[in-house]
Amino acid sequence: MKLRVVELLIISTIPAMVLAERGLPSLGSTIATLLGGTLAAGSANAFNQVIEKDIDKLMQRTKRRPLVEKQLTSRESLIFATLVGILSLSIFWIFTTPLATFLTLFAIAYYVIVYTILLKRRTSQNIVWGGAAGCMPVLIGWAAITNSITLSGILFFLVIFFWTPPHFWALAIKYKDDYERAKIPMLPVVASQKVVASAMLWHSLAMIIASIALGFSAELPVAYVIIATILGLGFIYLVIGVRETAATNLEKIEKSAARVFHGSITYLSLLSLALTIFALI
Repeated sequence: MKLRVVELLIISTIPAMVLAERGLPSLGSTIATLLGGTLAAGSANAFNQVIEKDIDKLMQRTKRRPLVEKQLTSRESLIFATLVGILSLSIFWIFTTPLATFLTLFAIAYYVIVYTILLKRRTSQNIVWGGAAGCMPVLIGWAAITNSITLSGILFFLVIFFWTPPHFWALAIKYKDDYERAKIPMLPVVASQKVVASAMLWHSLAMIIASIALGFSAELPVAYVIIATILGLGFIYLVIGVRETAATNLEKIEKSAARVFHGSITYLSLLSLALTIFALI
């Protein structure tokens, strides 16, 4: 599993736990949730690689994965994925809450069945609906503290939900040829770059609205709302850059998309830091 996945897991889970606790959660709950979440992500990713080994060998980005290079067999990978998944659920069940355990099971199943099997190869909206699995750490972290989900938890979920498509479409622009070769209908493969840029913009606007609404729902200081707005506008600026490049100079679209991809990680990191700080004040 890539370190970037673990990084994003931490970025979204810890602020959710702090918001739910309205203070620092216990060290035990934090370690259990992060460890269990990392193992759950590893389990889902391993199942994914078994299912997609036929297309992974066609893509430059994935052709060196263990199954493609025959470092592991499909049977070995399935056993690993199952055992790691069971270990993850056991950690959540023993050290957190029943709801967090159920949500973790749901996230693994959703990623493997809904995204990988049902959506990824069939629709250009695959990352929109399938990406919901990547938002689950927010709800899992919240439930690990309260054994419930509140409006603020749902709004934080929506921030990540609307953040996900621009983040991954920016990556898909760079690897458009890879996805086309593997016959995966990512939006940048089946639509014009103008259409992709417009879709990125609308999702980014929805993300900003959700981040501001979260501030009011969680009763955070006005300073948070101001910071969330500034960060959101900065992200919009990068997305508009992709849109303008798509309209005037397609040869530079990859550079603009790369700025959005890296900027999206910076945006989410800083927003999560702001959420954590203001939840502790």
